[in-house]
Amino acid sequence: MRPHVPVNRKEASRERILEAAARAVRRSGFHGVGVADVMNEAGLTHGGFYAHFRSKDALLSAALGRAGREASAALEASMKRLTAAGLSPFRALVESYLYEGEIANREKGCPVAALCSEVTTQPAEITESFRQLVVNLHRLVGSTLPAGQAREAAWAVTSTLVGAVQLARALGGGQAGQAVLAEAKRELLARYGG
Repeated sequence: MRPHVPVNRKEASRERILEAAARAVRRSGFHGVGVADVMNEAGLTHGGFYAHFRSKDALLSAALGRAGREASAALEASMKRLTAAGLSPFRALVESYLYEGEIANREKGCPVAALCSEVTTQPAEITESFRQLVVNLHRLVGSTLPAGQAREAAWAVTSTLVGAVQLARALGGGQAGQAVLAEAKRELLARYGG
């Protein structure tokens, strides 16, 4: 992902707000994001928020899009490095998504894994933005499946990836969390790796 270059001061401020909000929503969840905290993290005053967003929901919706673009860019860069080293696209995806650092990297990791359990309680504006993230992840998974695998398998793989990260985080960064990721990798590669 090529970073967006702001053209004026207002746009630069909006980008700082989105950057802070994208981290905050992945770190703290939808209910843990406060407008004042995001504005403070962005280095701006709370009073300037409404010059950029009509509501907190509009901010969260835009932050989801930003978080999705950031996570996709990082995932695709990792996959590119691994495929250049000789791994299949599917294995590169599995290795990149389920790397051990993802347990502690909630703030910069996949927003689908970070927020999936909370999204059902959010307003339509936010759930629609979130659904697009799920569709994009599913599409990426489907594009990496080896020849001969049913396209429907992309949902099973997507679910396993997201669920494994969620369970590993719930168990913590120690052996238990790492074991979840390792076993999910092993199973995915054995079943769908070609």
